[in-house]
Amino acid sequence: MTNSPALMRTLRRALPDFPAAILAAATALAALPATPANAGGQFNMPGNLLITDQFNNRVIEIDPAGTIVWSFGSGLGNTSAGAIVGVNDAERVGVYTLMAGTGTPAGATKNCKKSGCPDNRVILVDPGDHIVWQYGQFGVTGFGPNQLNTPVQNTFLPNGNVLITDQGNSRIIEVRPADNAIVWQYGQSGVAGSGPNQLNNPNSAELLANGHILIADENNNRAIEVTHAMPSVIVASFSAQGSVSGMAFASRLPNGNTLLTDANNSRVVEVDGSDRPVWQYLTNLRPGSNPTPQPTRAVRLANGNTLISDQFNNQVIEVNAALEIVASYGTINSSGFNPKTATQMNAPYSAYKIGDYTGITPPF
Repeated sequence: MTNSPALMRTLRRALPDFPAAILAAATALAALPATPANAGGQFNMPGNLLITDQFNNRVIEIDPAGTIVWSFGSGLGNTSAGAIVGVNDAERVGVYTLMAGTGTPAGATKNCKKSGCPDNRVILVDPGDHIVWQYGQFGVTGFGPNQLNTPVQNTFLPNGNVLITDQGNSRIIEVRPADNAIVWQYGQSGVAGSGPNQLNNPNSAELLANGHILIADENNNRAIEVTHAMPSVIVASFSAQGSVSGMAFASRLPNGNTLLTDANNSRVVEVDGSDRPVWQYLTNLRPGSNPTPQPTRAVRLANGNTLISDQFNNQVIEVNAALEIVASYGTINSSGFNPKTATQMNAPYSAYKIGDYTGITPPF
């Protein structure tokens, strides 16, 4: 690969407070080939949404009207290494897109009936759909070097490393792209549990302003805040006073509260520092809803609204503080595929607004 000054400039624009020494440490991400400005349309515009259309095997970027302006993965039956299979998370890194190829379980799609279709990669793609970096090997399941088992979420860190939620291996790992070395880990590889340094089906991990890592520990029905050290210790735990079932996502809000995605209860709930619920929204009370839509991502936008990936309702919705839906994409409880618009999706797993909440950890 050749050095890419364009990417360095892009990262500086996206993360303007990057210290020069930290930015220089992201050697692998800086050593990328130059790419065209974009694939056409209003690509990477603030206000657009980046959505993982899970069982359509694609990531789409849409404008506020729902028109697809960029996509990766041809959708439907394409489960090849050049595409993305069962993608659960995608975030924009400058003009590049970091995404988690989770894979699809048996029976989830027509072409993955018997044994499922594993992907097991986190990949970085350019606007021309070229894979320029990856961790994990396509179709290979494991926890050895350069191996993953059902990665469900990825976060680009200010130091240039990538935080990966390696769900099937019950761990969170921080990978250094320069040599694909694991430089930090929480959870014991392949061991599910609730004890010290143990996770059970983790679903997300994010770096907080205080330097800690916030983890959605799904099957332990909690979000835990752990120190970003080796060994790590738990400093806080959130479960909406024990009421969460299936902790799919967690993020820290500017007011210090924590927003939890309570999948099995079809609920998004905000809790204060004492774990008391102060706001909630139930996604299954809408007319025509799937009884158990299992929302998977909820992020608070700068305007105070909440963007929700309502997975098995096949929709992404934006809800205001008064519990009113102010925007929606997809057809409620009806899966489908449309190559041009987001009027039909199949189990969208994540959605972030570009220039607002993109999934990129700020350079605190």
